Amino acid sequence: MSNNVYGIDLGTNNFKVYSKASGKTMLEKNTIALINKDEIYAYGDSAYAMYEKAPETINVVFPVVEGVIADYNFLQKMIFDFLEHKMKARIKNAEFIVAVPTDITDVEKRAFYELFYKSKSKPKKVMLCEKPIADAVGLGIDVNEPTGVMIVDMGADTTEISVISLGGLVLSDLLHFGGNRIDESIISYVRKEFNLVIGQKTAKSLKENIGSALPGREEKMMIVGRDVVSGLPIEMDISAEIVYEAMKSNLESICTSIKMILEKTPPELAKDIIHSGIYITGGGSKLNGLDKLFEQITNIKIIESEFPDESSVRGLVKIVSDSKYKRLPFSIKK
Repeated sequence: MSNNVYGIDLGTNNFKVYSKASGKTMLEKNTIALINKDEIYAYGDSAYAMYEKAPETINVVFPVVEGVIADYNFLQKMIFDFLEHKMKARIKNAEFIVAVPTDITDVEKRAFYELFYKSKSKPKKVMLCEKPIADAVGLGIDVNEPTGVMIVDMGADTTEISVISLGGLVLSDLLHFGGNRIDESIISYVRKEFNLVIGQKTAKSLKENIGSALPGREEKMMIVGRDVVSGLPIEMDISAEIVYEAMKSNLESICTSIKMILEKTPPELAKDIIHSGIYITGGGSKLNGLDKLFEQITNIKIIESEFPDESSVRGLVKIVSDSKYKRLPFSIKK
């Protein structure tokens, strides 16, 4: 395999690109700002800075929703502009390996494939790899072994719970909620309890700074929102306990799904999982105390990823570099 290879993970909130030639991984917000409905004004981190702050003339969109492509043309333009201008990539005759969620339709998988295959760059080869398998390889697990491994990948719009053995998926469940749904529940809880309207970025900041998967945290955070009664902006202290109460039901749903997958896992694989533990990754797994919550409900040790945002793209790196993983990626034939 040549050096002109790119591993790509198109997440809802961020997209990550690994260049084999430079050995570098770049992470950018998966956001596009449009003017005149069809003209890209900005993309990536600079477009995300405009989110919830832009005038009506600028429309900020997220081209990937719930793990699948929602805006094919704009996403294609953004990715190739990013590759050419920010990564200085040689995209002519390049090879791409793209991480895709498991429980999506063949049509949705084909969209990921065609995004690169039908681009102007005329790629030499486009391969897809199921995201949980890329995650496992990125976490340093030898997925070719006949050993059961359980991975929980918490993204922005989806949470994927998978059991892997011998380089394939034994069980997988794709939940259509993740970090964004938790942010929304914080927004609605704060509005209901305090008549205070806050934005998505403020809710995300509350979750990241004082949020916890378990009760008992005592910090407070000062936020600014709009008072529903007076209509004026006001400052208010929000406690960690309030944020926990807002997130609690969403976290319980994830816990229930983890237990259901464990109940369906064949006994021999379940034995492996008890010995090796459950791996958690994805941006949502950075929530304070999440590992302890999962440990409480499963009685199995939880292993956190060192680089939760990058585990799948790091896995793609190893898959393209190591011949022992050559059977893991697949292509979509015409």
